[in-house]
Amino acid sequence: MKQSLTVLIFLAFFSIIGCANEEKATETIYVAAASDLYHALTEIGEEFAKETNIDVEFTFGSTGLLTQQILEGAPFDLFAAAHESYIDQLNESGAIVLDSKQVYAIGRNVLVYSEEHTQLEGEQSLTDSDVQTIAIANPEHAPYGKAAKETLESWGLWEELQDKLVYAENIRQAYQYVESGNADAGIVALALMNDSERPYELIDERTHNQIVQALGIPSTSENLELSQQFAEYMMSEKGREILSEYGFEAP
Repeated sequence: MKQSLTVLIFLAFFSIIGCANEEKATETIYVAAASDLYHALTEIGEEFAKETNIDVEFTFGSTGLLTQQILEGAPFDLFAAAHESYIDQLNESGAIVLDSKQVYAIGRNVLVYSEEHTQLEGEQSLTDSDVQTIAIANPEHAPYGKAAKETLESWGLWEELQDKLVYAENIRQAYQYVESGNADAGIVALALMNDSERPYELIDERTHNQIVQALGIPSTSENLELSQQFAEYMMSEKGREILSEYGFEAP
C-alpha cells in the first residue's frame, strides 16, 4: 500500500511539472517585422525559442503598412521596422512604449539581374533594351524602395526608367519578382540574397540616405516582459552575429 501511494505521489508530481513546462513552452509573442528581415529574424526567432521556450510568431510586410496597422491597434508585441523614422512616428503618437526604441542594424541594397540577364552588370545596363521590367519596393511605404528611388535619382536614371519600374508591395516581393524571372532586374535588400544563386552588386550607400533600422514595443502589447526579452536577444552578441551573416551592418 505504501509503495502504491509513493508511486501515485511521484506520478502526480511529474504531471504537475509536465503541465508547468507545457504552459511555459506555449508562451508566444507576436512580432511585426519588415520583410527584409525574413531570413535573419526567422533564424533569430528559432534560436530564441530554443533558449527560452518562448515561441515567436512573425508577420512580415512593408514597414509603412505595418506601422499603419499598429496605429490602428494591431496586437503586436514588438515591431522591427526597416527604418527608424517609422518608430519615431509611432513614438510621437504614443503607439509604442516610451524609451523602447532601439536601433539594431544598418541595411544595404543590391542591384541584381534575373537568370536570363546575368551577363548584364552596372546601373547603365538598366537602360538596355533587353531589360523591360525593374522591380523595387514601393517607395511610398517601403524604406528599401525609397532608398532604391534615391539611388536611381543619384544615377540620373529615375525619369528615364519610369516605364520599366514595377512596384512590389514590399522588398521581399521585389526580390521574388527577380528571382522568379517576372522582372528582369531589381534593387533589393542584401539580407534576402543568401539563398540566391544570382550574382549581385552592392550599391554604394552614398547614393541614398542610410537605411537605419530600429525596433520598438507597441503600447498594445500584453507581453511587455517577453517583448523586452526578445528585443534584448536581437541586440545580443548572438542576435548581432546572425544579423551580420545576412549582411546587416552594426549601427
